[in-house]
Amino acid sequence: MQLELLIVLLGYFLLLLAASFFFSRKIKNLEDFFLASRNLPAILVYFSLTASWIGASSILVSVDEAYRRGISSIWVMGVPAVLTVLVFAVFLARPIRQLPIVSLPDLVEMRYGRHVRNLSSLLIVWYMILLAASQMVAAGNFLKLFLGTSYLSALLLATVIVLIYSIFGGLFSVVITDSLQFFFLTCGVLFLLFYLSGSTSLKEISFLAGQAGKEGYFYFFADIKKDLLIVLSFSCAWIISPIVWQRIQAARSVQKAKKGLLAAAVTFIFLYSSIVIIGIFLLPLFPSGSQAGPLLSAFISSRTGSFLAVFLFVAITAAVMSTMDTAINTGALSLTRDIFQKLCSRSRGKNIVFVSRVSTLILALLAFLIATRMQSILKTLGLASEIMAEGFFIPGVAMFFLHKKRPAAGFLSLFLGGGYAIMGFLCEVEILPFNWPVWPYSVPLGLGLCLAGFIVGMVIDKLVTVKCGKKQKMES
Repeated sequence: MQLELLIVLLGYFLLLLAASFFFSRKIKNLEDFFLASRNLPAILVYFSLTASWIGASSILVSVDEAYRRGISSIWVMGVPAVLTVLVFAVFLARPIRQLPIVSLPDLVEMRYGRHVRNLSSLLIVWYMILLAASQMVAAGNFLKLFLGTSYLSALLLATVIVLIYSIFGGLFSVVITDSLQFFFLTCGVLFLLFYLSGSTSLKEISFLAGQAGKEGYFYFFADIKKDLLIVLSFSCAWIISPIVWQRIQAARSVQKAKKGLLAAAVTFIFLYSSIVIIGIFLLPLFPSGSQAGPLLSAFISSRTGSFLAVFLFVAITAAVMSTMDTAINTGALSLTRDIFQKLCSRSRGKNIVFVSRVSTLILALLAFLIATRMQSILKTLGLASEIMAEGFFIPGVAMFFLHKKRPAAGFLSLFLGGGYAIMGFLCEVEILPFNWPVWPYSVPLGLGLCLAGFIVGMVIDKLVTVKCGKKQKMES
């Protein structure tokens, strides 16, 4: 089984590598590398967004949560995903596309000034590092069971594969490989759903859930307080996440972006519902709940040598890699555009393509280091979402309504909310010894600090504006 899956993985890697080499010839500047020359049709926006969104958390974590909690687990990933994409399609796609920006911090500078831009760039890069790390954690935990290696070796293998085609092909390569990964992902979910539907019944599942003390297994609102906090955390983070912004900017037109987003929302409803049903249907196969590692890993191991096992292995590997490559590429965009280019404003052409590839390498290495310290997929993803939700959501949404620069509002909201989220991360990895609120219960306080900072900053900005106006009148 190990040799068979290793051969499949190497073949899959060669296919991705061929695509990256093909598209590397088209890359001549920063927009080619990170925005695919702003020429993506709706179908590629759809494929890429769907594949990059449904990563390790959506497959491995959602199945485990559904197995453990039942139908209410749809709140963890499904509800915020559909909600976020619909908000983008209906309200934000056109304004984002009409903005004269390459990256999200470009807009931050227009609304809050250069210093706030620098702070937001650091928060975005940190968010993308954690997001990439969450997928690396999933890859390490998943692959080690099948390849007979340590977690670190499996983690390194997955990271190197994604890194090579991401460095060579940029967003062109990421989008095309994500489209291929979308096919494997969707087929894997459908095959597994069809296979499990004939092996059990809802009556048997209900009986086993009752025996295991799983109360509210078929109740949609079983743990609604915690679920709403998770929806709040993920939705706020994803609405201001640069991943969707990047896909909208890379689309051929605003209409193409909207079509891709709406198609993704419909697909999310189907896929997330299917993933939850799969987790519930696995209960009779693993009634004791004593399996080690992700549930799908245990299922594939129990079907050693079958076509279904090999196909599911590829499908889950594709899901992990499609989100990892997107997080690395989008983070490298901010690292290149918003940090390096601001330090070396003369960098253009082939030189900036080289810098973009170096940035891709740096971001992946930082994510790899974090993945060696943390091995919980959901917790790593939750800590990543905190960065954007608590530090960036309020000033990010406000950018669409502001007409004058408000530097104090932007700085105080990012500093207080983002600082709170970073403190939470440092406490979680035990660098700081404080008793900090854990995610998702930390989200309301973080959002409150961000809002308070924004309001105080708005007052300061208005007072400064009034004072400058009086000074100009006196001088005239």
